Amino acid sequence: MPPELPVTTSASPHIDKPALPGLLELFVAFAGMSLAGFGGVLVFARRAIVDKYRWMTADEFNETFALCHFLPGPNIVNLSVVFGARIRGVAGSIAAFTGLLGPPFLIVTALAMIYARYGDLPVLRRVLDGVSCAAVGLLLAVTWRMMLPLLKRRDPSAIGLLLAVFVTIGVLRWPLPQVLLVAVPASLGITFLVRRRAKS
Repeated sequence: MPPELPVTTSASPHIDKPALPGLLELFVAFAGMSLAGFGGVLVFARRAIVDKYRWMTADEFNETFALCHFLPGPNIVNLSVVFGARIRGVAGSIAAFTGLLGPPFLIVTALAMIYARYGDLPVLRRVLDGVSCAAVGLLLAVTWRMMLPLLKRRDPSAIGLLLAVFVTIGVLRWPLPQVLLVAVPASLGITFLVRRRAKS
């Protein structure tokens, strides 16, 4: 039988986290996320890392994912590398990265061959339209769940910055790199001032 996690009483304010995963567990976990995540892995990555395995809190996941947004390359791939390195160093990065990309690479290669042959069929096009709608719904759901910790804290500066980035990118269509060059230093500066004020 697997060892039981430590049980805490209601008198203890601290909840122990499960033991950190090994390399094989990292590979299997990220492979599972990628295989479940047709239309977007982020939904399943957050569910696994935060809700299922409890390897990160919701705030830790948001902070790590925010860092991955600022790095070049696909965000979810960056997340696998950063998370793996945080848990098991370079070997952890390789295990998570390989688990995330290995199985989908094989599946997508096979699907591409099938699509090249049968892609003009109306039935297949209708199926792909349905998958696209489901992917958008999943993305909206995980975005809302990632926003909840921020909204619960009711931090006016953080919410204001969130709205400003949404308006500049989503409404005004300003370029993402320029907005991030302003938003990231502003976020760091606001966080520093808020924590400094809280300590004083």
